[in-house]
Amino acid sequence: MTTIQRFHTGPRLSEATVHNGTAYLAGQVAADAKQDISGQTRQVLAAIDKLLAEVGSDKSRILMAQIFIADLADFAGMNAVWDAWVAPGNAPCRATVEATLAKPGWRVEIVVTAAVGA
Repeated sequence: MTTIQRFHTGPRLSEATVHNGTAYLAGQVAADAKQDISGQTRQVLAAIDKLLAEVGSDKSRILMAQIFIADLADFAGMNAVWDAWVAPGNAPCRATVEATLAKPGWRVEIVVTAAVGA
């Protein structure tokens, strides 16, 4: 039986889970919901970078990203930050959808699956 590692586990969820060489990150949202889409996207991507490093991975090893934005009018602004952040030559599979997020101030939430290890 393979080990399951859980990171930052609370009563409702873990921020990250690693199983069989794959990391699954919970949806990451901005700590400061007063920021515009660019500011929130930067915060979310920084949180993803931090979690990926903690589990032994990085953005060049992302397999899939699911992006939820509260308003499709923010699509271009989110993409501008994403495009500057994504590892050149290692863009993952990605889906972006408009969704009502759990907190009214949140403009973007990103879920990531990544390979762990060498």
